[in-house]
Formats: sequence, C-alpha cells, structure tokens
Amino acid sequence: MSNLLVLLVLLPFVAGIACMFLRASFVRSLVVTGMGGILAVASIALLTAGTFTYSPPAGWGTLVAVADFALLFLILYYAFKHNSLLIKVFTVTQIALLAIFELFVVDHAQVPAFYADQLSLVMVLVISIIGSLICIYAIPYMNKHEEHLHLETSRQPRFFMFMILFLGAMNGLVLSNNIMWLYFFFEVTTFCSFMLIGHDGTEIAIRNSVRALWMNSLGGVAFVIGMIWAYNVTGTLDLQQIIAAGPAVGALMIPLAFICLAGFTKAAQVPFQSWLLGAMVAPTPVSALLHSSTMVKAGVYVVLRIAPAFAGSFVSDGVALCGAFTFVACAALAISQSNGKKILAYSTVSNLGLIIACAGINTPAALTAAILLIIFHAVSKSLMFLCVGTIEQEIGSRDIEDMRGLYNRMPRTTILAVIGILTMILPPFGVLLAKWLAIESAAGNLFVVVMMALGSALTVIYWARWAGMMLSTAGADKPATERQETFIRMPLTLLAGAAVVLSLAAPVIYSSLVQPLFSAPPLESAGGILTGPMGAFAVYPLFFILGAGFLYALRAAKKARTIEPTAAYMGGLQIGDIKDATFNGPMNAPVKLEAGNYYMNAVFGENVLTTPVNIAAIALIVLMMGGAL
Repeated sequence: MSNLLVLLVLLPFVAGIACMFLRASFVRSLVVTGMGGILAVASIALLTAGTFTYSPPAGWGTLVAVADFALLFLILYYAFKHNSLLIKVFTVTQIALLAIFELFVVDHAQVPAFYADQLSLVMVLVISIIGSLICIYAIPYMNKHEEHLHLETSRQPRFFMFMILFLGAMNGLVLSNNIMWLYFFFEVTTFCSFMLIGHDGTEIAIRNSVRALWMNSLGGVAFVIGMIWAYNVTGTLDLQQIIAAGPAVGALMIPLAFICLAGFTKAAQVPFQSWLLGAMVAPTPVSALLHSSTMVKAGVYVVLRIAPAFAGSFVSDGVALCGAFTFVACAALAISQSNGKKILAYSTVSNLGLIIACAGINTPAALTAAILLIIFHAVSKSLMFLCVGTIEQEIGSRDIEDMRGLYNRMPRTTILAVIGILTMILPPFGVLLAKWLAIESAAGNLFVVVMMALGSALTVIYWARWAGMMLSTAGADKPATERQETFIRMPLTLLAGAAVVLSLAAPVIYSSLVQPLFSAPPLESAGGILTGPMGAFAVYPLFFILGAGFLYALRAAKKARTIEPTAAYMGGLQIGDIKDATFNGPMNAPVKLEAGNYYMNAVFGENVLTTPVNIAAIALIVLMMGGAL
C-alpha cells in the first residue's frame, strides 16, 4: 500500500520537477508517457487492493505543515507580483488563521493520513487514467502551440511540471483523511491551475489566471475557517470521524457549510464561474485537465465526501438548490455561445452543478447518480476538449460556425467529437443514465426536480446543434484522408472507446464500484437493466436498438452519396448559376449566401443572464450559510 501511494502521490511531484530540468524534449516526453503509464497501472492496482487506511511514518505531518506555509507564501509572492489586493488579503488571512491553529489550537494526535473507499478509488482512476491521457496528448499539441506563438525559448518544461504535479496533488487530495493534508493538496491544485492558466504569458492569460487565483483563494479561506471550526467542535483532524459526528452535532453544520462554499469556488459554481470561463485562454490540454479530471472535480469531491455529515439538514437542502440552479443557469448560458471551448466550459459548470445537487439531495440514489456522473462526464468531456484542440490547430478557429461541414475535412476527428457529444445526450450512454437517476432522486423536491428537467432539456439544444453542424456537408465530395500523430490519435481513440464501453459496463460499474458505498442499494441490476423505485433504465436493450438505428443510418448515408446535391433556393433572387449561392441583395449588390445558427442572445445571452444569475446564486449561498447558523 505504501508503494502504491508513493507512485500515485509522491512520484508525480518528483517527475514534475524532473520535467522542469530536462531540456531535451525526447527525454521529457519519455518521462511524461512513463509517468502516465505508472499512474494508470498504480490506480488499477489500488482499486484491486480495496478500501484501506494508512498512516505514513512520523514526521510527514510536520513536512506537510511546513510545505503548506511555504506554498501560501509563494502565492503571496505572486499576489505582490501582480498587485492583487484580493489575493493578498485572502492569502494573509489563511496564513494568520493557519498559524494560530498550528501554534495554539491543534493537538496533532496520530490519525490515519490516508483513507480510501469506493469514492476515492473511483476518483483516483479518473485522475490517473484520464489525466495521463491528457498529458500524453499535450506532447505533440504543445509543439504546435509553441510554433504558433513563435517562441524563441520553449516553456514546455514548466508546463509539464505543473501538469504532472497536478495529477499527484489530486490523488493526494482524494485519498487524504487528515483534513489538514486535504487542505494542503486543495491549495496545491489552486496554485497549479494559476500557473497553467497563465502559461502563455499574454495579458489576457495573466488577467484570467489572477482571477482564478483570487476566487480559489477565497475558497481557501472558507476551507480554513471550516477546518478550524470543525476541529473545535469535534476535537479531531480525522475526516471520517468528523463526518460520522455530523448528523448528531448541530454545531457542525456551520463549518460544513464553509467547506461546501470552498467546494463551490473550486467547482466554479455560480457566481464563481467566471474563473473557469477565463481559463479557456490556456492551452487546450490545460482546459481538458481542469474540466474533466482535476481542478473542478476537487470541488465536487469535497462536497460529496462530507455530504453524509449534513444529511437531512438545511445545509443539505441549500446545497441541492445551489447545484440545481447552477445546472439550469449554465445550460441556458451555453445556448448563446458559438465559441466551442466556451460551450464546453458552461457545460462543465452545468454538469458539476448537477453533481453538487445530487450531493445536496443526499440519498443513496442521488449519491449514486453523482458518482456515475463523475465517471462518464470526465470521459466524454475530456474527449470533447481534446477534439476541439485538434480542430482548432487545423482550422485556426474554435468557433462552431467555422466547423460547418467539418466531416469533409477532418472525418476522423469529427466522428470522435460526435461520439463525445452523443454519449452525453443519448440513451443508453452513461451521462444520460446518471441524469435519469438524478432526476428520479429529486422527485420529492419540486424546485430541484424542475430545474434538473429544464437543464437537461436545454443541454440537448447546444449539443445537437454542434454535432449537426460538423456532420453537415456541402457537396458530394469524398472526405479527405485525415492523418493524426500517434499521441493525438491514441488518447482520442481510447477516450471515445471508453465512453462507449464504460456505458455498456454501467451495470457492472454500479454493482462493483458504487453499490458497496451504500448499505441500502438505490438500484437493482439484472440482465443489463438498472431498476429504481420509479422506473427502469434498460442499458443493453437500448444499446441493441441504438446499434440497429446506426446500421440503418449508415446504409442511408451510403445511398445518399449517389444523390446529386442541390443548392439552396433563394426565392428567385439568385444571380447566375444557383450553385454559386449568390443572390441580389440590398442596393442590387451581390451577396454570398451564408448559413448560420440562431443563438437566441436576446434570451440566453451572457449580457442578459449573467448578472441576474449571479445575484440569485449569491442569495442562495447566503440562504444556505444562514440556515446553518
């Protein structure tokens, strides 16, 4: 067990530092791919080992405490470097509170530093496997990225150091049982995201990285307050003991609410979504890592981890309302976007809201839905981000309007991207399975279930629109032959395959990974059909129907290739040959016909919704915090 923990938590720190000092790109690539393989194998080995508790040798606690203060002072240095008053205030507050806690309050009694149940093991798998694939994808991507920036000196050593360090910090976070260790890794992820968002060094990159840092530093303050308060109530740093004491100790609701607030900031829940939207300026592998397997998943993990402690309380209801509101609000905001990465960003925040809503509903069925969402969303969303990065480097744009008819130009990437989209909106794939279970579990809460249903409906609009545009073709020309580098093709193909195969294995995943968490199983699984109190989700029969429909569509597509396409009719105003797609416009000037989507900015535009959405979200958070008092 100690060897596996070293490989999953400590070795990435060592490998990251090695990447910083290895200037030969070939050697650095070997370190990144080797580290990815080790993390993947170690995460699977940890899963087979099962649940455990573990305490490292004496002295590691002191080392973590020292590292914690060193990290906070490093963040304070960047606060002065970028002259950010908010980061200065939030960081100094954390240093002061932590110093008082360490020197005058806490008794460092021996508690297990690491603890793993099925939730932790699932998170380690997601972080180590998906995160590693993203790092491998980044090797050829960053070469092209730096060619585009015309850099004289490569910044890849620092880039890969923080990418790999991120994976180790996340593994440490989800395995920590000592709440002070959890806080340390929580802050490491904050710093890594700051450095990666600002990696390109442009004015907009630095501005958005500073915003991410101050918002997550606010979360750090909330975490420290919650941690100290929880210790004063329970007298222990053992997270499992704090959780066990939760339902019976009313005074514990306030610190738990503060820790939930910290999780909200990390998961970019409204009104904190702007830092994650701003993170889209970073290279695509950073966006994929933040959205699918690391940074934002840390926020939902923290809320899910402590959820049993506030079950049945007003805090639980508040968390459910905040999460459901984020789900529907960000789904609405995504409709007005044509920037592919921004659509993915809003979609991520929306889905994280759904996970947090499930944590607030706090029943076995809801928590099951949350865990399944973490798994399936991570796979499909990382696939979509990497596809968008590949498309952007090829066509020079991330605007989905420029992806119209992309299949003719990039057939392989288009098909993989469409697989990513369909696995998020169609039955019987895992994301829709988890949404079905989430909506079913919210049946007793009118406001939450309505917001979940509306959010799910809005989600279909922007995903279906995007997929249709990529598959639309202009003419009967045979699609071009697309070539992809090995380290681009391999992660994309594996993630697309995983999105399908894991959905096929959903009953097995539920039975082996999720059900052991609950003494009262929320579902019954038999013959590939998952049955809940209000209905059934027939995974395998639905896959059979989907397969038959796919074969029919494939046959129809082959027949369509022999049909001569016709141009759009322009009401008799066309000029010249109708295939030229030119019509007589205002002032008798020729106008080229162009197709475009309607984004309903007057209803769903950021300038229309963002301010009222943020105000409403702040009100819900105040309500949650006030209800805990």
